[in-house]
Amino acid sequence: MKQINKPIYLIFLLAALTSSCNKFDDAINTDPNNPVKASATQLIANSQVSLPDIATTFDKSASIYGEHYPQYLSNTSFTDNSRYNTINFSFYPIYAGPLMNLEKAIEVANDPNEGPIVNQIAVAKILKAYFLWHVTDRWGAIPFSQALKAAGNFTPAYDSQQAVYDGLFKLLDEANAAFVPGAIKNDIIYNGDVSKWKKLGNTIHLLMALRLSKVDATKGAAEFQKALTNGIMEKNIDNLIYNHLADKVNENYWNTSFTRLNRKWFAVSKPIVDYMLPLNDPRLPVFADKNVAGNYVGLDYGLPGSVTVVINNYSLLGTALRQQNSPVYLVTYAQALFAKAEAAKLGWIAGGDGVAKTNYDLAIEQSVLQWNNNNATGLTDFMAKAPVIYQPATALRQIAEQRWVHLFLHGYEGWAEWRRTGFPLLSPAPNNNNTPIPRREGYPTQEITNNGTNYSAAVAAFPYGGADNLNSRVWWDKP
Repeated sequence: MKQINKPIYLIFLLAALTSSCNKFDDAINTDPNNPVKASATQLIANSQVSLPDIATTFDKSASIYGEHYPQYLSNTSFTDNSRYNTINFSFYPIYAGPLMNLEKAIEVANDPNEGPIVNQIAVAKILKAYFLWHVTDRWGAIPFSQALKAAGNFTPAYDSQQAVYDGLFKLLDEANAAFVPGAIKNDIIYNGDVSKWKKLGNTIHLLMALRLSKVDATKGAAEFQKALTNGIMEKNIDNLIYNHLADKVNENYWNTSFTRLNRKWFAVSKPIVDYMLPLNDPRLPVFADKNVAGNYVGLDYGLPGSVTVVINNYSLLGTALRQQNSPVYLVTYAQALFAKAEAAKLGWIAGGDGVAKTNYDLAIEQSVLQWNNNNATGLTDFMAKAPVIYQPATALRQIAEQRWVHLFLHGYEGWAEWRRTGFPLLSPAPNNNNTPIPRREGYPTQEITNNGTNYSAAVAAFPYGGADNLNSRVWWDKP
């Protein structure tokens, strides 16, 4: 798999150089075992290799931050990382990597031997929408309509987040309408099964629609219903999962950190352990290891760097989640069920509390089965706990809290849902000059120099005011 993870720009540079050498017979200059042009499905596959970075970090030189905002993990070392000291983050690796590959794939798709061309383009559009959704939910307004033009435009304007969402809904609509029967090649996610890609695109559409619950419920409901009609995930086998391999070059990020680099830097946080432990949540033994005394103990969140942590006293990230081949869950059936439960409670779909409860209960069941490899041990007892039993008066909070648990290790998604719903009730890092939990991430500092005019216009147009920092809000995060 790793062979496809080579810098794609080198392939196109090589292609440009060889195409200029026309004084010789083409056959002499062509090595059939080393093609100089990447096909559309190869470009798509290369972008797929970046999918787990959505849950960790695209900048391999940077620390993990997404896991800290929703307080899934606490640091045992370098604890200042969870105290919001870093303000500006770079989106350049996302644009220059997977997004450029996908844009090129849409442009060059012309080989029916790799599967129906319309399917190749539709898959590329779904992935493009997914990566851009991640970007806009972190930064807000972003380069969109003028982005990915390469030399055609090095200083793209920023589109408002509302415009980005509208554009992504349109992109997903186009993908959904385009699919025809026929598998595509080089697909390392669904092995070419376009029926699963179609359901993934509509599930992303559904989850995006729910983001509008505070800012434009009318449009959110309409887009939500459209996604349901078009067909979303129906089982856990439909999940968007990135399956790592049991080898060094394709291993899980957490294996690299814990095992290869011997960095026992991440314990499961006290907020999530304290929530799960009294309920005897069957997912906790997967999320966390017991400490040296044989207990599950979460580490206090956001400790200052002056505090020395005795690592053996706390529960480190679960061993099962940091094997070489541990999977990364990105978009899941349970996630869609939680969304349907909330939509029913909000009145976006019919059925009220009855339908909300059905989807809420099924979401928890499917979450447990997902995390526990289809083992339902402890599920019945867990579902019978009073705080877990669906209650109409507290349903929105219960849905949000159980979704928070389900999204463990998908930090940026858990953070987005916390910002939208306000649940669970989290406290910021203590003794930190009253610094609140971040609401967005600051733009790359290089943008001031590289794209200053458009950067300044984007900051001036923040929907609720503020500066380019962690405290201003994105459009859907309405105060």
